[in-house]
Amino acid sequence: MLSALTFRRRFADLSEQEILALAISSEEDDARIYRSYAERLRADYPASAAVYDGMAVEEDQHRQRLIDLHRTRFGEVIPLIRREHVAGFYARRPVWLAETLSLDAIRAEAKAMEKAAQDFYHRAAARTQDAATRKLLGDLAAAEAGHEAHARDLESRHLPEDARADEDASAKRQFILTWVQPGLAGLMDGSVSTLAPIFATAFATQDTWTTFLVGTAASVGAGISMGFTEAAHDDGVLSGRGSPLKRGIASGVMTTLGGMGHALPYLIPDFWTATTLAIAVVFIELWAIAWIQNRYMETPFLRAALQVVLGGALVFAAGVLIGGG
Repeated sequence: MLSALTFRRRFADLSEQEILALAISSEEDDARIYRSYAERLRADYPASAAVYDGMAVEEDQHRQRLIDLHRTRFGEVIPLIRREHVAGFYARRPVWLAETLSLDAIRAEAKAMEKAAQDFYHRAAARTQDAATRKLLGDLAAAEAGHEAHARDLESRHLPEDARADEDASAKRQFILTWVQPGLAGLMDGSVSTLAPIFATAFATQDTWTTFLVGTAASVGAGISMGFTEAAHDDGVLSGRGSPLKRGIASGVMTTLGGMGHALPYLIPDFWTATTLAIAVVFIELWAIAWIQNRYMETPFLRAALQVVLGGALVFAAGVLIGGG
């Protein structure tokens, strides 16, 4: 890390040729990023993919203008200088992260890319005394502002309101299928299925530490089981439910959290205090499940609450009866 910082140049120490070379490499990198965004979105969001294809072409055109300017002023050989070579220069996310970004995240990232470049060039121009360099930086800032305007023009051309609404609805549906649905199933399983063993152990032993250990084992075991089951039973190709790894993580983590919620109170040594708090946590968990069902699955809230609370109450009663019997 120290060696990497040692060999980074300050922006103020760059020559005009190096500033121009840096702008050329930055435009080239941004064009590649936009093309990676377009490729990532092409299958599911073709209208948005067309926007980023157009933005990549715009970056190519600016890069070519910069190259022509460099050829006129400094000749054919362009120095190799990139963002990572300059201290304080704005950074870009690695291209491979495009595979994990949502549609909204990609839109926000693209806007941030143009805004960061524009702001950087404005600040650099304000700190520069040399007239030619100041003009060059001002021109680059104006070019970045033009990119943003061109992006809006591309969106209006390729992404009208109806197409954007369709893509937003598709993105929301994919989010629900990949994250919400398996996460909700996990939360329901973890919250409800662990009620019986945890409260049976609690009332049978009235030992808070033993109850906590049983609850932790039940929660973690259920989380591992649910996670692997969700990931293994559907690869997402035919169903369109998305990455099995993401669904497995959502299901496994939420299952574990659902069980641990009412196991953690048994870290309190006093049995009745711990049990009262655990019951309150169960109540919160069940209402949270009903809210998620209403918010994302469009299940009427009262029906969701009745189903979840009734089911949870029956499992809770079974645990208390077995443990107290």
